[in-house]
Order: sequence, then C-alpha cells, then structure tokens
Amino acid sequence: MPELDRRHRLLVLAICCTSLFIVGLDNTIVNLALPAIQRDLHASVSNLQWTIDAYTLTLAGLLMLAGSTADRIGRRRVFQTGLVLFSIGSLLCSVAPDVGSLIGFRVLQAIGGSMLNPVAMSIITNTFTEPRERARAIGVWGGVIGLSMALGPVLGGALVDSVGWRSIFWINVPVGIAAVLLAARFVPESKASHPRRLDPAGQLLVMVALAGLTYGIIEGPGKGWGSPLIVGCFVTAVAAAVALVGVESRRREPLLDPRFFSSAPFTGATVIAISAFAALAGFLFLNALYLQSARGFTPLQAGLLTLPMAAMTAVLPPLSGRIVGSYGPRIPLLLGGAGIALGGVLLLGLTNDSSIGFLMLAYLVFGAGFGMVNAPITNTAVSGMPAAQAGVAAAVASTSRQVGSALGVAIVGSTVTSHVVGSLRTGLAEASRIGWGIVVGCGLIVVVLGVVTTGRWARRTAARTAEHFRSSPAPATVVAS
Repeated sequence: MPELDRRHRLLVLAICCTSLFIVGLDNTIVNLALPAIQRDLHASVSNLQWTIDAYTLTLAGLLMLAGSTADRIGRRRVFQTGLVLFSIGSLLCSVAPDVGSLIGFRVLQAIGGSMLNPVAMSIITNTFTEPRERARAIGVWGGVIGLSMALGPVLGGALVDSVGWRSIFWINVPVGIAAVLLAARFVPESKASHPRRLDPAGQLLVMVALAGLTYGIIEGPGKGWGSPLIVGCFVTAVAAAVALVGVESRRREPLLDPRFFSSAPFTGATVIAISAFAALAGFLFLNALYLQSARGFTPLQAGLLTLPMAAMTAVLPPLSGRIVGSYGPRIPLLLGGAGIALGGVLLLGLTNDSSIGFLMLAYLVFGAGFGMVNAPITNTAVSGMPAAQAGVAAAVASTSRQVGSALGVAIVGSTVTSHVVGSLRTGLAEASRIGWGIVVGCGLIVVVLGVVTTGRWARRTAARTAEHFRSSPAPATVVAS
C-alpha cells in the first residue's frame, strides 16, 4: 500500500471510525427500543432475545472469516461490501412487518457488520505504520466505542419517543452510503502478503455450536428443558464443539487453533471477555425491560437514566489502557470485575419503587467496572504470543466478546422471564434478582481470572505456547476490534 500523508491517514481513520460508530450505536439503540418493538409487533420476550442474539451470533460466527477474506481479496472491497449490506439490512429492519422478518433482517445486518470493525482495524493498522502514531489511532478508535455507547441511549430514546422504533434503523442508511463513497475515494486497497487459508469446516462447526447452544437456552423455558428439541440442541452444540477441536487440530492454518488455549492468559482473556460482555448484554437487556415495562419510563427517560453507565464506559477505557501500559492488566481486571459484581449486588435489591438516585448509583458502579475491563482483554489475549499470531489471538478475543453478548441475553433473559409471576410490570423486578445474581457471578469470574492469568505461572504457560508457535509458524491475519 502506498505511503499516505498525515491528512490522508487521518481521513482514513475517520472513515473507519464511522463504521464502528454506527455499529456501536445500533447495539445500544436496539436494546432501548425493545419494549416498543414488543408492543408494536406483539413479540414475546424470546422474540426480543432473538432480535438481539440473531445479530450477535451471526457477528460472532463471521468475524474471523471476514478478516481472513479481506486479507485475501482486498480490505477496502470487503469493507465497502459490509457497509452496503449493513445499510440494506438496516433499511429492511425499519420496514419489517413482523418480528420474524425483523430477526431475519438483523441477520443480514450482522453479515455486513462482521465485515466492518475487524476489517477497518486491519485498514488502520496498515495505514498507520509508525508505532506511536498507530497507538494514538487505536486510542481514537477505542474512544469512538465509548462515544457511541454514550450517545446511543439519548439518541435512541429521543428517536423512539418522537418518531418510533423504526427510525433507529434509518440513521444507519445515509451514514453507510456516505462511508461507502468516501472509502472508494480515499481508502487505498490493501491485501495481506500471506493470507490465511479459508477453513469452511471450522467455520461451519463454530456456527453450529453457537447456534445450538443459544437456541436451547432461549427456547428452553417455553418448550421445556427436557423436550427432544432442546436436548437435541445442546447435544448438537457439544458434538460440534468436540468435532471442532478434532478438525482444527489437524489443519495447518485453522480458524481457531486449539494450541492457543495452552496459554493461561489467552484462555483467561477468552473467558473474561465472555463473562464481561455477558454481564453487559444481560444488563442492557434486563434494564431496558425494567425501566420501561416495569417502571413505565419513556424511552428517552430510560436513555437518560443509563447515561451514568454509558459515561463511565466512555471515560475509563483510556485510563485503563494507561494502567495496563504501566503496570500490566491485573489492576484493571480486578477493579473492573469488582465494579461489575458490586453493580450487580446493588441491583439485587431492585423493586418497582427503587429511587432514581439508587438506580443511577448502581448504573455508575456497573459502568465503571465494565469501563475498566474492556481495555486489558486484548492485551491479556496476546500476552506472550509471537507477533505473527497476535492478530489472530486478538481476533479470537473480539469473537469472544460477541459470544458473551449473545449468551448474556440468552441466559439472563431466559432465567428471569421463566421466574416472572404475572405480568412484566408487576413481576419483573422480583424475578430479575436471579439475573442480577448472574451478573454478580460474571464479575467474580473476572476478578478470579484477573489474578490467575496475570501471575508467574500464567506467564510461563504463555512462553511455552509462544515457543510452540515459533517452532511451527503459520501465516496470520490481523483482525482485531
């Protein structure tokens, strides 16, 4: 790729950050619009869970494929394709006549979304080649995540209140079109010199395992945990996971290399990502229903109430990153896990009469915890890895975030709604305690792994894993987000 001047590089960064912004904004806004979607489309709670999880599951299953495909056929080409599909999916979501159509269009949206953030990160890392400038660019990238989360609740609440829930998808369309045109004009094409081979068998097994597990969790309460369909889903998920290990162990360039998991920091980062993002997704899903269905707040009021949480997720990641750079990931992981757990403990006492001050305090504590956790996840995942494998390790960490989001909505939503007595308005607050207990558990997992995966023993396992890869290297692709 030709060397670009500073102004051109910054323009490329701005175009790439646009994709991150609309994807991040979409996640927050859709959660806030769930009660309105439920009323308008006569959707069940499991339908609402699928409205979220159809997107996150598809995203999780395709992130690494999108990254390797972009390295092979061209990053700009895949990035533009993703923008087009995301925009078309958003437009179709806005006119969905029923909840089944909405879920299907969310899948199309996610196929496009899988081509945006990881591919945009590859474009950034290949545009900003000087280490210090690249670090600043990635810092801007991380700040956009916080900005999208901070603006999402307020913008989404205002749109749902004034225009209706369909309008939350409209805003993606003009932004996506503009980004496609700007990318064509200003983003140079690039490819990897040694792209990884495609792994269709591994790709299929990953998606079968995720889909089977999530379907079983979401539909289990309604169809019965012992029903043949649900038992079959769980058996299929386990069988696909076992087969994945066998298939990937024999491939020279696997989609998911089982050897990564011999590194305690990498394995710990994967579980930390799943736990932290399960807590966040469960929080957003449950809180949207609580504030609007149980408490009767408007979407805009609900968005304003969650601003303390969003503000912490926007402000604290840069601080967490500096702490990681100076002292390592242990301190942010411990503080983050403790904050998530404490936020969950506070929300265990939630009632239909809980004061606004109490809610905002709990949201502030939870947001501070999550704001500290996200930054050290990728750092922990790539700890000790050879440079050639760092991109793949970071991509697995990114995929783990999406897996956690899908499982959080599935597990928290299913366990809470199965314990609701009466309507959501009268019974949700009481039933939600089991969901907040799950959030507490997720926070405690982060704390424990924050200690275990950052000590001397963990570093030794990472060194041994790195040595294995140096003795049998394979081409890698950079697909982190």
